[in-house]
Amino acid sequence: MSDFPVVIYHNPRCSTSRTALSLLQDNRYKPEIVEYLTAGWTEQTLLSLAAKTGGLKGLLRAKEPLAVELGLLKPRVREATILKAMIKHPILVERPIIDTPKGAVVARPIERINEVLDRAVV
Repeated sequence: MSDFPVVIYHNPRCSTSRTALSLLQDNRYKPEIVEYLTAGWTEQTLLSLAAKTGGLKGLLRAKEPLAVELGLLKPRVREATILKAMIKHPILVERPIIDTPKGAVVARPIERINEVLDRAVV
């Protein structure tokens, strides 16, 4: 097993998230798995991930109907509004997110996972 630390923010109902987890495990990584739908999000975690990935808007799951319903896709929506919505409704966060010492990415497409690992897996 690899000693390279990896955290995957995972939704087991998402095929892309399951694929990312399998790739990590098949390539001898032992990721810390955070099932964020049950664990929820903290403001600190989301802000940290947003800083590493380019902002909260990049973490927002635009395909989620609730994002439209809450008006989160409007051009001038404030990041504070998005942050509060993500904490209240964890499903609004895109998945999977891979976080390592090299940075964090939303692994969509799945090949993005290689950007933050110490060796390529895809």
